[in-house]
Amino acid sequence: MSRSIKHVCKLCRRENLKLFLKGDRCFTDKCSFERRPYPPGQHGQSRMKFSEYALQLREKQKVKRLYGIFEKQFRRYFKESEQQKGVTGTTLLLKLERRLDNVVFLLGYAASRNEAKQLVKHSHVMVNGRKANMPSYEVKKGDVIEIHEKSRGTKVQAAIESAKRREASRWLEAQYGDFKGMVKDLPARDDVTTPIEEHMVVEYYSR
Repeated sequence: MSRSIKHVCKLCRRENLKLFLKGDRCFTDKCSFERRPYPPGQHGQSRMKFSEYALQLREKQKVKRLYGIFEKQFRRYFKESEQQKGVTGTTLLLKLERRLDNVVFLLGYAASRNEAKQLVKHSHVMVNGRKANMPSYEVKKGDVIEIHEKSRGTKVQAAIESAKRREASRWLEAQYGDFKGMVKDLPARDDVTTPIEEHMVVEYYSR
């Protein structure tokens, strides 16, 4: 499976948005986005005028990087969203929000979505009492997500402390004492608090 080996702090600077890709570091003075809030590269600090296409591309890249997925998978998500009833952009966002790795992160059992992805891949996460190793699994209302008993080490406990700095998701309920979480309801558009203009993603793929 391919993976990104780029300096992830550059991705936040490129998208002009803190994507919280490095967990606890993003809340400290060491955060590169706080220290250099401009795009990386030689011309990062210069004023640049972007075309409509460039703005659409940047928005698409931002969403991809936020959820940690690659182009082929992202395009598949988009096609599936087009075929479903409702607004395509909203459907796309909510499908991404329901990914198991994203839910593990939102519950607070991983410091970043990438860390949550690794937890899921290595079978440290259970859904309804069964091991789950697919980060792309879409959770359903009533699902119970649990960290395996042998995986509740200091790293997960540190992630829980870090999660207390973030706003809790209304559609999820974390039970930190039992290392569990429940999907109380399916997410709504208002539950996605990251500033995203999903209509620009739709326009990008509709060109």
